[in-house]
Amino acid sequence: MDNKLLKVDIQKKLKEFDLIVDFELKKKHLGILGPSGCGKSMTLKSIAGIVNPDEGIVSLNTGEETVYFDSSKKINLKPQKRNVGYLFQNYALFPNMTVEENIACGLPKNYDEKIVSDMIKRFQLDGLEKRYPRQLSGGQQQRVALARILAYNPDVILLDEPFSAMDTFLKEQLRIELSNSLNDFDGFSIMVTHDRDEAFQFCDELIVLDEGKIIAKGDTYDIFENPKKVQVARLTGCKNISKIEIIDEYHVKSLEWGEIFEVSEKISPNITHIGIRAHNFSAAEKDDVNAFSTENSTKLEMPFEWQITLPNGLWWKYDKAIYEHEFEIPKYLKVNPIDVILLEE
Repeated sequence: MDNKLLKVDIQKKLKEFDLIVDFELKKKHLGILGPSGCGKSMTLKSIAGIVNPDEGIVSLNTGEETVYFDSSKKINLKPQKRNVGYLFQNYALFPNMTVEENIACGLPKNYDEKIVSDMIKRFQLDGLEKRYPRQLSGGQQQRVALARILAYNPDVILLDEPFSAMDTFLKEQLRIELSNSLNDFDGFSIMVTHDRDEAFQFCDELIVLDEGKIIAKGDTYDIFENPKKVQVARLTGCKNISKIEIIDEYHVKSLEWGEIFEVSEKISPNITHIGIRAHNFSAAEKDDVNAFSTENSTKLEMPFEWQITLPNGLWWKYDKAIYEHEFEIPKYLKVNPIDVILLEE
């Protein structure tokens, strides 16, 4: 895996915007996070060969380079020649084929039957070999679709919002199953999602896409900890974002909340906003750094957290046990200067 490299540098004119995506993937799992209609699925389809970029290059190096697409050299391999597996949202199983037939359908005519039987065991599909997709649960369908992809040993797996149409219980179950399958996979995987939890759980590296442009890319943990831009902070789940007035190198005034905050790093002139994640508050004394009153706050009880709206407009989430129904809001709250995120527009 250490010597493998997937290179994607493409442009495509779409109705709403121009898609411009450029990245090199060396780690196993990449996430593309962004709102609906930002170009995520179009990026996957361009890698798979389902759609053609207007210009650019898509190539895979596994010791020797395979060029999937190169507009300057007029190279454009058909999807069947790219050795890329595409897991569609609805899994795209053939309804008139059994489980074992679906798994085998991507293999050559003289395939070794042991490949199919190994996949059935690996994905815990024993006893379901003769069933049709309509006779399977959502989880079983996903496992069949993954088994079909992995049976022909692809270099890259593309996952197009695989959990978007599922209820919460099934989604949690399938996330675990998919995570285990991908950990055993020796190639690259790219998942597109608008769900920050999926991006955080599955992806070593992350790209944040907005209206066809990459607005952040790098290590997943780094992007969540330091999103740098307002839109990246929103997409990674930051609930409290405010425009600011810079007071000095280490202090800002929030124009939304009317509070003055000390920050832990020097403020550059291009900083226009701050962000505070909803869990990053703690009980305080009146004179503590970044402390403010909670008088006239409102609280909403959820099964596993209190959601508290503070009088200045900030939103605080406080974890609770399901059997705890009483909670007294502290008179003052504070946020550590290191937890005040500096953001550009």
